[in-house]
Amino acid sequence: MLYLDKNRTPQERARDLLSRMDLREKAGQLAQKLFGFRCYSFEGGELSLTEEFKDEVERCSGLGTLYGLYRADPWSKRGLTNGLSGANARRAYDMAQRWVMEHSRFGIPMLLSSECPHGHQALDGYLLPVNLAAGAAWNPELLRSAYRVCGEQLKELGVDFSLMSMLDMLRDPRWGRSEECYSEDPCLSAAMARAALEGCQSQGVVAVAKHFCAQGETTGGVNASAARIGPRELREIHLPVMKACCEAGAGGVMAAYNEINGVFCHANRELLQDILRGELGFAGLVMADGIAIDRLDQLTGSSAASGALALSSGVDVGLWDEAFSHLEEAVRQGLVPESVLDKSVLRVLELKFRRGLFEKPYLEQTPPKTFSYESHPESLELSRQSPVLLKNDGVLPLKAECSIAVIGPNAACIYNQLGDYTPAQRPGTGVTLLEGLRQELGREIPFEQGCTVCGGETDGIPRAVELAKESDVVVLALGGSSSRFAGAVFDSNGAAVVSGRVEMDCGEGVDSPSLTLPGAQEELAERIFALGKPVVTVVIAGRPYAIPEICERSQAVVYAFYPGPMGGKALAEILLGKLSPSGRLPASLPKSAGHLPCYYNYKSSAAPPEVPWLYPFGYGLSYTSFAFSELSFPKEISVQELRQGKRAEISFTVENTGGMGAYAVPQLFLKKPYGSIVHRAKELKAFEKFFVPAGEKLRRTLTLDKSSFSFYGPEMRLDIETGEYHLMLEEGGTVAGRAVFYVTE
Repeated sequence: MLYLDKNRTPQERARDLLSRMDLREKAGQLAQKLFGFRCYSFEGGELSLTEEFKDEVERCSGLGTLYGLYRADPWSKRGLTNGLSGANARRAYDMAQRWVMEHSRFGIPMLLSSECPHGHQALDGYLLPVNLAAGAAWNPELLRSAYRVCGEQLKELGVDFSLMSMLDMLRDPRWGRSEECYSEDPCLSAAMARAALEGCQSQGVVAVAKHFCAQGETTGGVNASAARIGPRELREIHLPVMKACCEAGAGGVMAAYNEINGVFCHANRELLQDILRGELGFAGLVMADGIAIDRLDQLTGSSAASGALALSSGVDVGLWDEAFSHLEEAVRQGLVPESVLDKSVLRVLELKFRRGLFEKPYLEQTPPKTFSYESHPESLELSRQSPVLLKNDGVLPLKAECSIAVIGPNAACIYNQLGDYTPAQRPGTGVTLLEGLRQELGREIPFEQGCTVCGGETDGIPRAVELAKESDVVVLALGGSSSRFAGAVFDSNGAAVVSGRVEMDCGEGVDSPSLTLPGAQEELAERIFALGKPVVTVVIAGRPYAIPEICERSQAVVYAFYPGPMGGKALAEILLGKLSPSGRLPASLPKSAGHLPCYYNYKSSAAPPEVPWLYPFGYGLSYTSFAFSELSFPKEISVQELRQGKRAEISFTVENTGGMGAYAVPQLFLKKPYGSIVHRAKELKAFEKFFVPAGEKLRRTLTLDKSSFSFYGPEMRLDIETGEYHLMLEEGGTVAGRAVFYVTE
């Protein structure tokens, strides 16, 4: 049989196998209904497959893709005692794969998908700071290296699909999934997403980029709500990151829950076929989000019709939904042609042949490689480069000999610095802020939580005040938590449903109408500020909060989007001056929820009545200072030159004029004051992050290509627009140079 001939191409083998399959077998290849963490039982040290798993394999005459075999968190109800790790993980994979192949008429192996939004969501998973922290690091090459580690770990466990948050843009910080975004800006987000995707896929794992498209726009910050945007906002803000992923060879993409102009993304043929495959050249698999296809029932009235609608619109593989379980029925009822089904099945089969699963379906039954933060320091380095110093009146760096009191609910809980989609952690894994300071100083440091993150309890505040009185300086650790390990309950798609005393104010399903710090934290801060002691506030959070009074009354403020398992060590090093902070804001911090929308690249047709941000996109201080000189801005470039590949070059010299080596992050912004459409106030077009030793100078060049000067005109056609442009070179929120530039005919 041709499909068994490994010398044939994957396409030839897939077509031959498809021709032999019946309708039920074909439909089964597109289903991903089963929660993989429910396919095994692990009790008394014995592994076995569940009847639920066996029934699903029987129903599908095999299995297309299995989701989340290794997932371990409160939703999956898998943890340190009953989850998969080490050799047991590989044993469970082989048991499941063998059952699938033995119960498939043609011995078709399954694919395995696993969550990796900021590291593998599995026991002993190698975790990174959340995406918003990675965006704050402004270092795509470092993120690429970090995701190589993640990809290597996933490959060790036989994972085919790495489900990676990377496409969402942070346009409303009330949205609970803000932490999953790299930035509010398409240029920075695209660079980070491309790096993460390339890093993971370099290890042979298919990255499934999610979510497509415009989910971060939201209505009022509500998860999965309508993206109330037109085609221009879609193309200018939300599509560039997907374009970058397609150029990098993305093997998969996940559709988003939201609707755009009344059309759900899972039913949006224009989005999934005309734009994604037609314009952007995507050639991989489109996967549904969890139970998202079932939401189409409000349009169609039946599961079979919803499955047919999603399939014909461009979705290849379902996820937990009922609808794709009825594709056989949908074809027989004439709701979707079998030829449409065949296209998606071919993509799945071809991928299985490309990945060599027919020849090598099983894993080596030896303990997989371990991925510690010591042997793989990329996670720690991201933690070091992501915290943003917002304010410093000279109290930082802290003097080692001063007495310090650590106070606040985010100083000593490891889960509060990890973010959502986090696996259970073994005791002793990671370093909290309190532990980091104690380790770096080599002595005990008094600590009092004072209050919880979200609750109204204030019993600890008096003790916190007493500790603060006895200290020279207070490190006040405030912020939020996306931890699912404090009593959260869950919706059918795994999103958190927060009520009562749950210590979770951010994460999927945890949206907020307010941007103030939750619980009694502001009361705690007020009592500490009233003492008149120097206060260094460290905010550990998953979203931009509105904290004007905190910033005004603190002597120093460090903002750390969930900095990952090694975040406490990195923060301690920064506070003690062992390294200079180099994070820059990936999203603007608003003055209040009433100042939303709050992003720097607003349309110039209607400037806000007052600046809506407390600190803008790109802002961040250092322990040193940088001087820019010998700035060389070009005067003009022609459309013909740009189309021929010529670039406009902006060169400059950066000198570290302080006493500590540090990273500089020059950012090049562009503004078009006149044109055929209303342009934005300014737009990031290029940036770089590099280390400058104390007292030294470096010469650097940023370039602009034809895409930098291309805009969608009044008829929504992308073209280079001639005329006057304003160029602005900035670093950390300070303008280093300006110039007027012309694009000529």
